[in-house]
Amino acid sequence: MQAGNVRYRTLDNIPESVPIFPLSGALLLPGGQLPLNIFELRYLAMVDAALSGKRVIGMIQPRLDQSDEDADELCEVGCLGRITSFAETGDGRLLITLQGICRFRIVKELSTRMPFRQCKIAPLLADLDEADDSEVDRIALLRVFRAYLDANSLEADWDGISRAGNETLVNALAMMSPFGAAEKQALLEAADLKTRAETLIAITEIMLAKDQDDFQSNLQ
Repeated sequence: MQAGNVRYRTLDNIPESVPIFPLSGALLLPGGQLPLNIFELRYLAMVDAALSGKRVIGMIQPRLDQSDEDADELCEVGCLGRITSFAETGDGRLLITLQGICRFRIVKELSTRMPFRQCKIAPLLADLDEADDSEVDRIALLRVFRAYLDANSLEADWDGISRAGNETLVNALAMMSPFGAAEKQALLEAADLKTRAETLIAITEIMLAKDQDDFQSNLQ
């Protein structure tokens, strides 16, 4: 897995412990890019610490029944991201972009004097290899994506979509999807790219059916 200027190949390339950024509804996937607006003091300190070290941050959601980012419990699975760009805004904020490296499981949370949380992690090393995208049902994925756009009067860059590989397409659509925390976690924890695509299609179809039912109810 290439993230910025670094190639991540083996366990030796992954830090044993990382700063953790709990953020409900945020989804980072291997190879994906997640822009973040950092303004809280503890997370400004987190970014400074990451920039002075391996530039790696663990994105993770609070446990799904605890949407508060200060909740003690976290989901078991998150995704490591490398800071590939950052800029100072002049008003105390940092604008950064994380590029996904691989998913991880939390082994344990570490005691620290830093204002942000840190965890020992077990990376999912299979994510470092090139994903097998041959079994992704691209036609079904694009059909449901087009239906969602039409239902919400949205446009898309179809030229760019046609050029995107299956892995890029699935992960980009999953990350930009307007789903809730539980759906985002299901997409993150999908066993492989094919399963993630199938999950994305199923969730989108459920949302479209619900919107149609709501529309018909309003007409009655």
